[in-house]
Amino acid sequence: MPHLAQVIRPRIEPGRRVIAVSDVHGNLPFLKGVLEQVGFTRSDALIIVGDLLEKGKDSLATLRYVLELQKTHTVYPLCGNCDDIAQAFLEDRPGIDKAVWPILNYWRERALLIQMAAEAGLPFPERVDDMPALRTALLDRFPEETGFLLNLPTILEAGNFLFVHGGIPREDRLDELEAYPCMKSDDFLGQGHSFQKWVVVGHWPVTLYDPHIQCSAPLIDRQRHIVSIDGGCVLKADGQLNALLIPDVYGDTLDHTWYDGLPTVTALDAQEASADPINIRWSDSEVEVLTEEGDCALIRHPASGRELWLPRDFVGVWRDGKTHTEDATDYRLPVSPGDILTLVRETSRGRLVKKNGITGWYHGRIKYNLD
Repeated sequence: MPHLAQVIRPRIEPGRRVIAVSDVHGNLPFLKGVLEQVGFTRSDALIIVGDLLEKGKDSLATLRYVLELQKTHTVYPLCGNCDDIAQAFLEDRPGIDKAVWPILNYWRERALLIQMAAEAGLPFPERVDDMPALRTALLDRFPEETGFLLNLPTILEAGNFLFVHGGIPREDRLDELEAYPCMKSDDFLGQGHSFQKWVVVGHWPVTLYDPHIQCSAPLIDRQRHIVSIDGGCVLKADGQLNALLIPDVYGDTLDHTWYDGLPTVTALDAQEASADPINIRWSDSEVEVLTEEGDCALIRHPASGRELWLPRDFVGVWRDGKTHTEDATDYRLPVSPGDILTLVRETSRGRLVKKNGITGWYHGRIKYNLD
């Protein structure tokens, strides 16, 4: 029997501000940072559009922070495909132990279940046969945390808005949809859907959509009524936690901001944008290292034939035994004197910076900003 989507339809009063974030991935400082930045109060409603947990070092602490926040504020967390790993394990869905065990072995201390086990003094599950005992122990020792995970819904519908981690194929009969495809719907913007209501999704980092410009800011498609907000938090060196600001879910007005925890600098020199930049994304990230000089590496990207200098720590051997790069670009940002830039990397071949959520290189002089 398929695992169906759980849909909630809370009453959110007209004029009540809604803040939507997604893909926190256990980064508690970023979650606190963006909520402070937007001035989150008890008069607001916070919707966490899935993947609150996993891959980050603070998943258990992040879960507990949200649990506490729910006691004083209005918070609606939804289930993402990463959160579903723990939910499915705790529910003991058929075949889940065999599916989860290699994930825990890969993520190790970045897995929520392992963080919970470590706090309880439980041994790491060395075999699939160890998983049932782990489940029983976690359900017994962490009733509040496991209750939170087991009750995560899939979709939230309110006013003119639908919130779901991955995406939906339609906006009616939502309760009949299978849950997992709603949590994991890769390249949702590329699937051609259009909606009457606004559909707000995470899951697919927005930087993956543009082959030329590396931008982490939310993508708002007003014609098709889709908003994609995953800013690559935890997953990318320049990742940010985006916050979508909705002043009224019965209206049509949207705004956004983000938090990336990086230092800022002020540009002192002008710089023109470079022509024909490339954005190397994880889906096509295999590279060849041609040479290394200090903190940088000259790489060749076989898929495009392009050569570019990158921070050396961006390049490494992945699980497939091949050399890959983190998301990377050769884009030279357009900059005017006085622009405030976020500093991603300072290298011997220039500074990798962000401006308005767009990542690129700046080769002019800067003034460091003191907080």
